[in-house]
Amino acid sequence: MGQRQAVTEDADRKSQVEKSVRKQEREQATRDILNVISQSRDDEGPVFDVILDNAERLCSASGSGLMLANDERTHLTLHRIGPRLDKGTFPLGFKIGMNEPLAMCAAVREGVVQHIADLKKTDLYRAGHEGRRRLVDDAGVRANLSVPLMRDGIAFGSISLTRQEPEPFLPEEVKLVETFAAQAVIAIDNVHQFRALEALNAELEERVKEQVAHVERMGRLKRFLPSAVADTIISSGSEKMLSSHRALLGVLFCDIRGFTAFCETAEPEETIEVLQTYHKEMGKLINAHSVGVDLRMGDGIMALFNDPLPCDDPAGNAVRLAIAMRTRMTDLCQTWKRMGHRLGFGVGISLGYATVGMVGYEGRSDYTASGTAINVGSRLCELAEDGAILLSARAAIAVEENFPSVSVGKVTLKGIRDPVDVFRLANNHSA
Repeated sequence: MGQRQAVTEDADRKSQVEKSVRKQEREQATRDILNVISQSRDDEGPVFDVILDNAERLCSASGSGLMLANDERTHLTLHRIGPRLDKGTFPLGFKIGMNEPLAMCAAVREGVVQHIADLKKTDLYRAGHEGRRRLVDDAGVRANLSVPLMRDGIAFGSISLTRQEPEPFLPEEVKLVETFAAQAVIAIDNVHQFRALEALNAELEERVKEQVAHVERMGRLKRFLPSAVADTIISSGSEKMLSSHRALLGVLFCDIRGFTAFCETAEPEETIEVLQTYHKEMGKLINAHSVGVDLRMGDGIMALFNDPLPCDDPAGNAVRLAIAMRTRMTDLCQTWKRMGHRLGFGVGISLGYATVGMVGYEGRSDYTASGTAINVGSRLCELAEDGAILLSARAAIAVEENFPSVSVGKVTLKGIRDPVDVFRLANNHSA
């Protein structure tokens, strides 16, 4: 009896170790994919390769493929294949009608995961369907999992995994592939946006030489730039405002407190959900406060006031946005706290001159800013505790009539030669 119990306990320990290892592998795979996404702004291919490779490896699949629907949704095309897929049977560019009664097509038509443990036991195979017979008899596939790629509730593609044994995919494997599918959608959307911006840069010079009073042309500009910025370019008839120049800026930096620690302990799905909610809610506020430029990376956001759109009170506008953000984040953090996530929010604001304009190389440019005012804003954000809005001396003086602050004292900030006076906005202030 004692020996049997020892064997059972040993087996349980081994099982727990294996589960822990699998969890760590899945989390590492998700981190690797997110890293490739951040480095592949103009090509989703490397992201797909990493996704399919990890999907095959972590789900013990014999092959994988990513299919995308055409705009008319009449057929699917095999856009990418995993390293284990039989490339002779299913080459790149392989097309299949959307209405075919196959799992990969049904996943896209219905927007629902399709999971078949044994294709050979399906009515479609018994009826001699050519596609199903080809999959089973020629490619040796027995089990199939097809997960849709979803955008705004509509599927536009799928990730499919296969096995050569009639062995069902486990629930945690299905969930993992669903996470991979969500990351594939992020990669596709990022590339679409990047290519759209590249197209704008390529066409803008020619466009501003023409008379752009026509409504259709104005609408095309507004698809790529904030409406107010597009209107200003149109009215000026020149793109000189996008060239490198000096400007007095109200600079706001913000990020989530405790986010790094949260990422180390939270499930990848939870991390993505928190980021999506955060950027969605902050984006609404940014759009409502006439921000000239906003740049985002991870949980960090930079917002610039007074360029390329001029404003009378850049520091005051930055403070108003910061207060609105803090108010909204207070509610979000309370919600996340009930879910077991301890997160906070901090803001740094500076006022000063910086160099602004299009920067980049080989046609890959962003409209951004650099200078001491930018560095100070960033460092103040790093310094800010949860709920705090820190201001540089110049910003604090500019807003003191409407937004009193208290001195924190002189602080040495990384990258800034001399200590700077730092002020904290009074906590009882609201927008």
